[in-house]
Amino acid sequence: MSLQPLTLNLKSEEIPDNIASLLAEGSRRCDGFFEAGLGRRYPRYLPSNPAIIYAAIVYLKETGLLRGNVFCEWGCGFGIATCMASLLGFEAYGIEIETEIADFAVQLASDQNIPVEILCTSYLPEGYEECEGIGGKDLLPPEATTSGGVPIDTTPIYDGLDPGEVDLFFVYPWPGQEGLMMDLFKAVASEDAILLIAHGEREITAYRRDVDDDY
Repeated sequence: MSLQPLTLNLKSEEIPDNIASLLAEGSRRCDGFFEAGLGRRYPRYLPSNPAIIYAAIVYLKETGLLRGNVFCEWGCGFGIATCMASLLGFEAYGIEIETEIADFAVQLASDQNIPVEILCTSYLPEGYEECEGIGGKDLLPPEATTSGGVPIDTTPIYDGLDPGEVDLFFVYPWPGQEGLMMDLFKAVASEDAILLIAHGEREITAYRRDVDDDY
């Protein structure tokens, strides 16, 4: 797949007080969530490293690589990265399919007076599916025609957000889902949108959607 890799020359950034306050409160609530035993329902959930996400977003903004300020986090979890993007000046959306975790994200943003939109839905738009592939998950796009050959409108859309209007996507995928999320980005993003992918706590990569990249 021909997405353009972007070089991220990250440096240690001093985190502003308002974001530091968000991170401290988010960490406190996250700890409380798991201490209360709620994490047993979501045993695979792991929060990402907010410091490296912050540094990557700041780098993309300062270098002028971003075409606009609409941010979307796929699988936003507790909403910390989504809230951080809002504090950095983005129109920020988080997508989280688990209602309990989405509610946590909504409450955190509300209590911190941070304007975000948390969409409790799948990051796979209607018609898209995932399946087991060799070495990880594969993306199955919707059929473009009916069995009789009639064209079907397969334009990807979320209830509350057009992914074609998103300038910066962020995801911290489960192991084996990196390729799936890159294929999803290629399928739903528009020209010059950027995808940030976190790989564990210390690595993050970025890709730009090319104009001639047709899924």
